[in-house]
Amino acid sequence: MEAIEELSELSESMRQAASLLADDDPSDDAAPRRPTTFLNAVALGNVGAGKSAVLNSLIGHPVLPTGENGATRAPIVLDLQREPGLSSKSIVLQIDSKSQQVSASALRHSLQDRLSKGASGGSGRGRADEIYLKLRTSTAPPLKLIDLPGIDQRAVDDSMINEYAGHNDAILLVVIPAMQAADVASSRALRLAKDIDSDGTRTVGVISKVDQANGDAKTIACVQALLSNKGPKNLPDIEWVALIGQSVAIASAQSVGSENSLETAWRAEAESLKNILTSAPQNKLGRLALVDTIAKQIRKRMKVRLPNLLSGLQGKSQMVQDELARLGESMVQSPEGTRAVALELCREFEDKFLAHITSGEGSGWKIVASFEGKFPDRIKQLPLDRHFDLNNVKRIVLEADGYQPYLISPEKGLRSLIKIVLEMAKEPSRLCVEEVHHVLLDIVNASANATPGLGRYPPFKREVVAIASNALESFKNDSKKMVVALVDMERAFVPPQHFIRLVQRRMERQRREDELKNRSSKKTQEAEQSTSKRASSPQTDSEQGGGSLKSMKDKSGQQDKDAKEVSNLQVAGPAGEITAGYLLKKSAKTNGWSKRWFVLNEKSGKLGYTKKQEERHFRGVITLEECNLEEVEEEEPSKSSKDSKKANGPEKTPSLVFKITNRVAYKTVLKAHSAVVLKAESMADKVVWVNKIKAVIQSKGGSFKGPNTEGGSMRQSHSDGSLDTMARRPADPEEELRWMSQEVRGYVEAVLNSLAANVPKAIVLCQVEKAKEDMLNQLYSSISGQSNAKIEELLQEDHNAKRRREKYQKQSSLLSKLTRQLSIHDNRASVSSYSNDTSEAEPSNTQPLR
Repeated sequence: MEAIEELSELSESMRQAASLLADDDPSDDAAPRRPTTFLNAVALGNVGAGKSAVLNSLIGHPVLPTGENGATRAPIVLDLQREPGLSSKSIVLQIDSKSQQVSASALRHSLQDRLSKGASGGSGRGRADEIYLKLRTSTAPPLKLIDLPGIDQRAVDDSMINEYAGHNDAILLVVIPAMQAADVASSRALRLAKDIDSDGTRTVGVISKVDQANGDAKTIACVQALLSNKGPKNLPDIEWVALIGQSVAIASAQSVGSENSLETAWRAEAESLKNILTSAPQNKLGRLALVDTIAKQIRKRMKVRLPNLLSGLQGKSQMVQDELARLGESMVQSPEGTRAVALELCREFEDKFLAHITSGEGSGWKIVASFEGKFPDRIKQLPLDRHFDLNNVKRIVLEADGYQPYLISPEKGLRSLIKIVLEMAKEPSRLCVEEVHHVLLDIVNASANATPGLGRYPPFKREVVAIASNALESFKNDSKKMVVALVDMERAFVPPQHFIRLVQRRMERQRREDELKNRSSKKTQEAEQSTSKRASSPQTDSEQGGGSLKSMKDKSGQQDKDAKEVSNLQVAGPAGEITAGYLLKKSAKTNGWSKRWFVLNEKSGKLGYTKKQEERHFRGVITLEECNLEEVEEEEPSKSSKDSKKANGPEKTPSLVFKITNRVAYKTVLKAHSAVVLKAESMADKVVWVNKIKAVIQSKGGSFKGPNTEGGSMRQSHSDGSLDTMARRPADPEEELRWMSQEVRGYVEAVLNSLAANVPKAIVLCQVEKAKEDMLNQLYSSISGQSNAKIEELLQEDHNAKRRREKYQKQSSLLSKLTRQLSIHDNRASVSSYSNDTSEAEPSNTQPLR
């Protein structure tokens, strides 16, 4: 019986484990206990099969009514608890919290009365008619025995049997009288057991009333065959045990104050069975063999359940440890311990905050999005067109200088215009500061929520957030002052070089106009001299005409040659919008030419280049929509004056060079270069490149300037072809003002671009960097400056968190204990199974097991 005691402890451990997996508290007596069915034994059999006698033998007292005509008319549940301190004759009836010692005969008569009344008034088909008794004895194993009415009675149906034996781990005791052993294959009880327990791991066959078959050789042979596992082939593979069944009644009748009468009766029963069943295994005879067989089947069921239960416990243990780590340890109840906990929480918050800032975790990416998206967009959306409209510029200049100074020098008014336009940059800068401030506040709250320790102390968490928020508010005010100062700095000082450059360009334009005027006068004089010479010398005219003819012929031949040239450029794209080929790029450092592979995309308006054709990534990209195009003369090395005259003569070859510049003088075209000078490999290539780039630039509002020749300048400058008209035309003040306002707008746009790059730097310095250093320093100093009483007040742990920690600590302790116990039993299960299998062939121990 020690095996049953051990299994009882294991069953309780498994019950607690199942309760833990269901998130119940096994130690809470008020909570409903999760039932376990490993120690349940349900007796199945026909009326008169001897079920009650078999259960009485297990109990050690004849408490259940017996009889040939079906004494059990309703389910009887006996919850047995073994108490070794009691005498073998004592039976204690437990009713709620009260205990009462009763005799077996009194208990049996009481059950008979209740069954008789129930038979007349109730159906006996369910738990409503169930009789439940909780008994404590020194002779019974700790099992829950369920005595069902005979299955051939009308009161018993499949639903009642499934209610007690189905969908659980209860042991099925199929009781068959020895006289019916020959017809065991047709037993309904055995068929029901097979339906419920198809693999036979929890079924025990009990052959009762063997003494009544003594002398019937055929019946004895059938019983011995069943006990030796040589029964019919269609029988389920189950364990069989033989009993007489009346040993308890005999012992009770013969006992006269002897404590050992019951053990003597059990030994006598075993000896009688050995004499009757001479060929049967001795370890399957008698009440002790039945207890051992039941223990063996219980162990099998537990062995099936243990692996899954252990796996669930391991997962539950990991979850509990994670939860305990999140909740943290209990706070040390001392001033030093309290202050140490507070500073440790500050360090945890610092780690989370820096992780959000540096790695972009959480809302950190919004700071970069504000710098690269919203703020530059707001700068670009400033109404520059309205402020640089000619009428507005004229009004501001007139208000600043009056009419007469406006005609001479409008610098004062233009300075006022620059200040007015740059003033508008303050509002986008302030908005950017506000956006970064709100992002930092979100990061502070997210970091506080992500810090496990702060969740345990809501007052301390609120204090940390308040200190951080106050620090960020002061940083925001400093940042606003800084960005406004940046804008005011640009407004307060406009470089004088800008206006000096305006004057220089104005004088340069006047100089070019004077040169054109002088050239036209000189050309008129030369034409008059040539006419007079031809009139005075025909021969000379003829020679000159011949020379002129020769020059014209050479020029015509050169044009034919250019026309015959074919471009080597490559064209791609559905509409031929992509053009690629080699160009020579002039180096700004060495003033030399480098051959590069250029690709023009007319659709996107981009011109990119690589060093080699097979390279996949551009080394530089020019945005043509911001540029102007100009054809320039090719620079040649210095020669003698004679050679220079020849170069200026009719044999001069056309230039293959053109230049791309930015519309705004202060902006760059490519990298740090304000202009890019390119040279085609042939005139045909140049024509294609210039035409396509010119089309892209002019579609975006850019300008194109042809070669700077005399005839070309006259044609571009005057549609009417009159050079004298151009030279004599007076300067238009309004045109001059328009030209200067465009130059000023270029300067303003350059300043705005500079602000778009520098304002984020100021914000990072005044807000982000200070949040990473000064804010955290203020947090530490503020917490350290609090009194111990104040810190203890702030570190008031949330009651729910405290209860959860206590709960998980108890679960962790219980999980460790249960996992250790169940692992030991799981490791010993295989050894126990082997021991039980080998002991079947050996005689049972003569010492009774309790």
